[in-house]
Amino acid sequence: MPVFKFKVSWEDDDNINRSIALTNGQSFLQFHQAILTAFEFDKKEAAANFYESNDKHLKGRAISSEVLVNKKEAPALSMMKTPVAALVDSPDKKFIYEYDPVKNWSFFVELVGIDKEENPKINYPHCFFKEGISPVLTGAKSMSESKMVELEEKYDLGKEEMDEGYSSEGEDDDTDNDTDKEDESYGEEENGGEPY
Repeated sequence: MPVFKFKVSWEDDDNINRSIALTNGQSFLQFHQAILTAFEFDKKEAAANFYESNDKHLKGRAISSEVLVNKKEAPALSMMKTPVAALVDSPDKKFIYEYDPVKNWSFFVELVGIDKEENPKINYPHCFFKEGISPVLTGAKSMSESKMVELEEKYDLGKEEMDEGYSSEGEDDDTDNDTDKEDESYGEEENGGEPY
């Protein structure tokens, strides 16, 4: 069976994303659960929706966690009853995924590849790539202490970097005074100095 590979990017920062692979028959409900797991969200009972979308991120038909059966002409499809593959009609198919209307978490979902065969050693859905630390929301699994320390160390500037290019307030800097003198003499030559 074919495997569909999707990139799921947080709307507020596309550098925070996960890549998730699903098999042909897996539902949007399984995709929803895979996204929650990949981003380390608490799997609380909150409404979620996928929307068919386009390059401009406009919302189309909804696929809802609150709809239990698919009905003809219904405004939304059921996550539980709708296979993801049923709505993949182009090689660059896009969706918008929204989780927990109270917190209003929104993600852009884009099909990035299709493999002909699934890997028998992998349990699908499968998160095969992670970039960035998951967004933190109330009730979600808190960031482990080691991840927090790693993040702080990554962006922590040492004393040399902090001092580079800056002087303390109130200190006279000789290079600034020399520059001012050069500027003043340059101005005098222009206004009344001797010609060249």
